[in-house]
Amino acid sequence: MDQQPGPDPGDDPGGAAPAGGDRTDNTVAGDARITGPVVQARHVSGGIHVHEHRHEAAGPAPRQPVPRQLIPAAAHFTDRTADVAALDALRTAGGESAPLVVVTGAAGVGKTALVAVWLHRLAAAYPDGQLYADLRGHTGDEPVPPAAVLGRFLRGLGVDRAPAEPAELAALWRTVTADLRIVLFLDNAFSAAQVRPLLPAAPGALVAVTSRRRLPGLGVDGAGFHHLDALGPAASVELLSRRLGAERVARERQAADGLARLCGGLPLAVCVAAARMAARPRQPLAALVAAMSRDSGRLAGLALGGDRAVQTALDGAYGVLPPEVARGYRLLGLLPVGEFGAGAAAAACGLPADLAAELLDELVDVSLLEELGPDRFRFHDLIGLHAAQRAAAEETPGACDAALRGALDWYLWTATEARTLLSPFHRRLRRDHLRRPEEAPPFDGPTAALAWLDVERLHLMAAVRKAAERGWDDLAWQLVDSMQPLWVRLRPADLWVEAHRLALPAATRAGRDTAALRMLTTGAAGLCEAGRYDEAAEWFGRALRQAEDTGDRRAEAQALHGLGQAHQLAGRQDRAAAFFRRALDLREAIGHTRGAALSRLCLGDLALAAGAPREAVGLLTRARADLLAVPDPYDAARALAFLGMARAALGEAADAALGERELHQALDEFAACGSVHWQGRVLEMLGMAAADRGERQRARDWFERSLARYTPVSPRDARRLAGRLRDHGPS
Repeated sequence: MDQQPGPDPGDDPGGAAPAGGDRTDNTVAGDARITGPVVQARHVSGGIHVHEHRHEAAGPAPRQPVPRQLIPAAAHFTDRTADVAALDALRTAGGESAPLVVVTGAAGVGKTALVAVWLHRLAAAYPDGQLYADLRGHTGDEPVPPAAVLGRFLRGLGVDRAPAEPAELAALWRTVTADLRIVLFLDNAFSAAQVRPLLPAAPGALVAVTSRRRLPGLGVDGAGFHHLDALGPAASVELLSRRLGAERVARERQAADGLARLCGGLPLAVCVAAARMAARPRQPLAALVAAMSRDSGRLAGLALGGDRAVQTALDGAYGVLPPEVARGYRLLGLLPVGEFGAGAAAAACGLPADLAAELLDELVDVSLLEELGPDRFRFHDLIGLHAAQRAAAEETPGACDAALRGALDWYLWTATEARTLLSPFHRRLRRDHLRRPEEAPPFDGPTAALAWLDVERLHLMAAVRKAAERGWDDLAWQLVDSMQPLWVRLRPADLWVEAHRLALPAATRAGRDTAALRMLTTGAAGLCEAGRYDEAAEWFGRALRQAEDTGDRRAEAQALHGLGQAHQLAGRQDRAAAFFRRALDLREAIGHTRGAALSRLCLGDLALAAGAPREAVGLLTRARADLLAVPDPYDAARALAFLGMARAALGEAADAALGERELHQALDEFAACGSVHWQGRVLEMLGMAAADRGERQRARDWFERSLARYTPVSPRDARRLAGRLRDHGPS
């Protein structure tokens, strides 16, 4: 054999094979595995004779081991039964095509652990091997390029030398895997573009991908998506039990519940907390709960020695955000509400609505924000805390104040718009808006406005508390004043009273006498709703004295009317009637038509209760007409309901029939107004009228429907109706 010196690698378009006649094991694109002698030579003269010597005693070449690269399944894996079932369903949903399952979720929520456990359970169905790669899509480093992963996978399947050019590498990967039943676990993917070249061509393969991003681009590849949420409280405690021992957790169950709650359902946080306490067997769990209960120490409490696992995971997710998205993340962490939409986000970040929507979408895409529904988002507790910490560290105090004030002012502006639609006849007090005046009103009608107040009631209260805490007094009382339709139509008594206990001193500190008067009267109405009639009378009395001192006759009449309500509810009917008459006289004297109609309405109610239905009909007919003329459809419906009861009490069949029709009409009007409480009240009236006619079963049906309306809005009325049903006897 005539061997010449080896060529320069660029001289041979086919590339160079290893020199000599050693046995090799090589695979090339489009070919099966090639074994045997290989000759490398520049020039060959004559024939080549290869003599292969075999030893009879030698066995076959050793078989390449089947790759088993899956990371170990978590020893303390807990719950997730429904999630595993969902993954199983996605695996079998694609028919003949190779299943591609994408699991998304926040940092530390347990994506990798879930997929590892799931794939280990399926290992027997994929006998040709399991391959794993951490694509490092959520670290501070560059994500792993697909070519590097393919090279590693091919080596795992026995390919010693692979082409360097990415397209050839991908073609070889598809060739090698064409008939294999393998599992591919691609952990921490950054993008669909990073994943797509790694997909095998075999219909018998299974690919599982985890990512903090949604990766919608993989939908064109037939991917099925599953979003992993946090653990529930019971599962979090169970995980603690498995890590710390059931006896210790049972012994300190209250502290264990608190610790699970503070970990927010993040398995990573629960495991870190458990590891910390496992290393301190004599320290009570309550000690860590106390440390973590301080917001400043919550993430610090989830550190194990020098390893701040939860903090590190969140820092990593935050560190790869584009600068404008990172800033939005920080500022949204300052919001005092559990859920928010694009409007509040835009106000906090100082962005137009379209850019705010893009910001929210970016944060959802990387699983730093949860999307709950249309225009509804929230931070996981620990992620929100991390965002606030980043704001404190990287934003100036002035920028933090501006973001918070902007968001609270958005709630004020939106609630004021809702009040304007729902109570256009109420005297409007001052508003100190920071909002841009060119913004369009957010509601297309009163129904949408009341629905927004209902959904946002807890967030509006959080805004009130935060404004009071920061000393933004005008903002605090103006927020409470803007929530007036919520108070009178939906009647959340506890929030009603709390809000006014904050707003009254705020208005007083701000030197707003008119606002303080309104907070006294509307707050006293809330005390009436809460059943605190004597305290309500004291608030109304203070309002009366203040109105008399300042010469505000309208406020004076309002206070007199309120005193009548407090005494009426306390069962002091004569005193109530006296106050209502004084209020009526004053309101007529100053030309306050709507106020006079409300006083007549209450006097009609008293006349009906006193057994004077004809007097009640006269008062209520006038009240109804005046309220319709304002127009005030809500209070006009109240007048109609009492009018129907008064007609039924007249004793004539024709009057009773007319009264029942009026009650049904009032029920429809309250449904249109969105007042659940008054729907319950009218249904109760219909039951009372049926009982008076001796229609026992029909009365019971009305009472049961009334109880269903009262239950979510008025526990006091619900208890009363339940008692009425018991007294009424079984059906």
